[in-house]
Amino acid sequence: MNANVGHLDRVARIVLGLGLLSLTVMGPQTWFGLLGLIPLATAIMGFCPLYTVFGFSSCPVKQKA
Repeated sequence: MNANVGHLDRVARIVLGLGLLSLTVMGPQTWFGLLGLIPLATAIMGFCPLYTVFGFSSCPVKQKA
């Protein structure tokens, strides 16, 4: 399981995840906000399974010497 989520992508996922989670406490107070756990978890792990399926990575490529 290689990291495939870059720095800016992680920040965006954390903001989105926390925003969705806030829906369980504030606003409409729906369980829909628990979907925020998905982007939050992928940001913490640095790995997104969908990126692997589509062959995408937002991590900078490390050059071999």
